[in-house]
Amino acid sequence: MIIDKNKTYIHKCQIEPEWYIIDAKNQKLGRLSSQIAYKLRGKNNKTYTPHINNRIYIIIINSKLIQITGNKRKQKEYKRHSGKPGGLKIETFEKLQTRMPNKIIEQAIKGMLPKNILGRKLFTQLKIYSDHIHPHSSQQPKLLKLN
Repeated sequence: MIIDKNKTYIHKCQIEPEWYIIDAKNQKLGRLSSQIAYKLRGKNNKTYTPHINNRIYIIIINSKLIQITGNKRKQKEYKRHSGKPGGLKIETFEKLQTRMPNKIIEQAIKGMLPKNILGRKLFTQLKIYSDHIHPHSSQQPKLLKLN
């Protein structure tokens, strides 16, 4: 068998899914979300390839206890628009955290993932729960400590 030196070899093997659980209690929003996006892409693996889904599933618990620095609690705004005239809704971090605490982490991580089919698939591998209760105990997730 002759191997051409100009060809790139890509290892094609079946990747077993890995499940991790992260406790967001007293974690900073930006640091937590950037580290989660890094792990979801699989950039911590030595066999990282940009276009391959590494089948890493991450469960985040206690999302309502996430922390942010400075005066962002009152100043940071989340905007959404219905598409109709006058349909712009603006909500502060404080109000959104009481109403839908999962949306804050979802929006932060989604902004750090690629804007293509792979990014949308990786986002479905992220599970966020506002309490410490989650339905994924049968997957036996490993506890992941973030810096």
